[in-house]
Amino acid sequence: MKFTDGFWQLRPGVTALYAQEAYDIEATDATADGPGLVVTAPTSVISQRGDTLNRPVLTVTLSSPLEGVVRVRISHHRGRAWHGGFGLPGAVDGGAGEASVAVDGGVLATGPLTARVAPGAPWSLSFEQDGVRLTGSGRKAQGYIQLAQATDAAHGVAGNARGGLGAPRSATYVHEQLDLGVGELVYGLGERFGPLVKNGQTVEIWNADGGTSSEQAYKNVPFYLSSRGYGVLVNDPGHVSFEVGSEAVERVQFSVAGEELEYFVIAGPTPKDVLTRYTALTGRPPVVPAWSYGLWLSTSFTTDYDEATVTSFIDEMARHELPVSVFHFDCFWMREFNWCDFEWDPRVFPEPSAMLARLHEKDLRVCVWINPYIGQRSPLFDEAASQGFLVKRPDGSVWQWDLWQAGMGLVDFTNPEATAWYQSKLRALVDQGVDCFKTDFGERIPLDVAYFDGSDPERMHNLYTQLYNQAVYDVLVEARGEGEAVLFARSATAGGQTMPVHWGGDSTSTFESMAETLRGGLSLAFSGFAHWSHDIGGFEGTPDATVFKRWTAFGLLGSHSRFHGSGSYRVPWAFDEEAVEVTRVFTHLKMHLMPYLFQTGVDAAATGLPTLRPMQLEFPDDPAVAYLDQQYMLGRDLLVAPVLSASGDVEFYLPAGTWTNLLTGEEVQGGSWRRENHGFTSLPLYVRPGAVIPWGARSDRPDYDYLDGLRLRVFPGGEGEASVTVTNPDGRSQSFRVNLSEVTR
Repeated sequence: MKFTDGFWQLRPGVTALYAQEAYDIEATDATADGPGLVVTAPTSVISQRGDTLNRPVLTVTLSSPLEGVVRVRISHHRGRAWHGGFGLPGAVDGGAGEASVAVDGGVLATGPLTARVAPGAPWSLSFEQDGVRLTGSGRKAQGYIQLAQATDAAHGVAGNARGGLGAPRSATYVHEQLDLGVGELVYGLGERFGPLVKNGQTVEIWNADGGTSSEQAYKNVPFYLSSRGYGVLVNDPGHVSFEVGSEAVERVQFSVAGEELEYFVIAGPTPKDVLTRYTALTGRPPVVPAWSYGLWLSTSFTTDYDEATVTSFIDEMARHELPVSVFHFDCFWMREFNWCDFEWDPRVFPEPSAMLARLHEKDLRVCVWINPYIGQRSPLFDEAASQGFLVKRPDGSVWQWDLWQAGMGLVDFTNPEATAWYQSKLRALVDQGVDCFKTDFGERIPLDVAYFDGSDPERMHNLYTQLYNQAVYDVLVEARGEGEAVLFARSATAGGQTMPVHWGGDSTSTFESMAETLRGGLSLAFSGFAHWSHDIGGFEGTPDATVFKRWTAFGLLGSHSRFHGSGSYRVPWAFDEEAVEVTRVFTHLKMHLMPYLFQTGVDAAATGLPTLRPMQLEFPDDPAVAYLDQQYMLGRDLLVAPVLSASGDVEFYLPAGTWTNLLTGEEVQGGSWRRENHGFTSLPLYVRPGAVIPWGARSDRPDYDYLDGLRLRVFPGGEGEASVTVTNPDGRSQSFRVNLSEVTR
């Protein structure tokens, strides 16, 4: 949110009070994290006693919830109860403790990170890592902002404003500005579909259903990662506005409504170190089941289907040797206008339990679509309304509208009884044979409401998805056990990575949308999400065969892969015969790569590092990768450059070293750009120098014994020995020591 008019002036109607000096600095144990600093920061320099009168101050508290992480809270008036931040399991379970936090004068040190408050004027708060300054808060950085009620000082309202879903305008804000160094780049802030580098952008953290071709996002995360080797999390689940060098061009500004702002600075020094610490604080993903890495085939959205249609798709995939692991039933498994009543449409699926049993006999898992809305026609609407299970308006009436489902209400997950009621409907489906749920929506959350537990509607707008996904995920953990539970979720915020998998939302069926989808996945990876998918071929419209085949290759070189669309089926033979061959080649390739991919997921549970990795994450010291957003690393060792053109031409960058084309065995020297032309059964897929790729023996399924018939493919360019671990779906693991001079592939 922009408050200034150039370097010197404020926008009309804006009053700003800035921290001007550290008047006094007090060491204290009275923080939630233990030892810390409390700084009194007047909004003018105090030169005489009389200056202390009629003068607001900002109280700045520093502490450390986790080694290498500094918490900063800026408060104007603390008498109002703080609205609270995200659930932070690392701050509760793994706090830094007194032994790892040192407080001396205006200095707080935790691990490699030091926060330093300079006494007196001008205001100066700096953050150093191993003695090197990373960033800091200086003149006019910490501000308390007041807006005249009638002013339009802010540049706009965040999020989807339709139906009053946009972020409300507040009378007061608190902001911080942290310095941007020369050449410093900013990444992350959730699944964003614009440029991967966020410098120069205004980013509104406000969940919205805007599609991939807009600046809005389904998964907003107020966390960014700097190319200088640190991260920043704004601990506010409500509307956070970021100006990334787009107002004060030498700084990143972030602001929240109200009287207090809390943020964390997270040490590196590498981007991987930052993500490891960030996910230690906010939570890491569990190990997801091996079967979920296989191909997911969907009915699509508005298509006509019944059991015969579903069976014909599955049998035809088998006939073409195209392994399918999960069959997904989208919205119309329930009767129209009844979403959600969690009942199979009896006109189309008269024997759902028997049908699910028949699908299981074909060695398939079953996923069904759900959302947190209850349409007025649903038999469950009156049941939920009568028991107070739906979100209400301030006057006590049930909140309703007609967008999506006529007269729909919203389940109030802040009410434990409502959550248990909703979960009971899901348990009935699990008992029938449903294996997992696609948790759609969760972004269109209104503000003119009153929650059961009194939650602030603004903060609940983004946080609602966390409660929704958690309610569903808990049912699956209870029924299937740890390691078997998996979602296919659209909306999220900070901490959502603990309930995988998430997919990229509604894209169009074009190369442009394929590229923006990839940018969204890379941005989400920088935001701590390890598992991610997207609709192969695009959701809106029907792709031509060229787009479908190129997107199929891209989609099968990720953690999770799903064929899904809106008004047309996404079975490959619907496009052309070559699409069948493309699907076969890349599905079989993914099955062979399962020992490598599954181990990457196991490692993610321990480190928080994603499967799909931006180049900047793996090669932070190579300046050539800083802006790359049309290629990625799949795990540590595989470089993928999707073909984003009808001609098959693709341009990409290989870092230094000897890289090997996984598909052809060709060895090429990196440290330069390459231009290649590829047919549909090929794309740039290169193995990192010196990599050892565990290669599975089977191509027909993802969940097999990886150690049976395992090959270790050793690639040139490395020295010495490498250690490789392979973990089986059943949890058994084996480690291997490999001499990198062995180059048999």
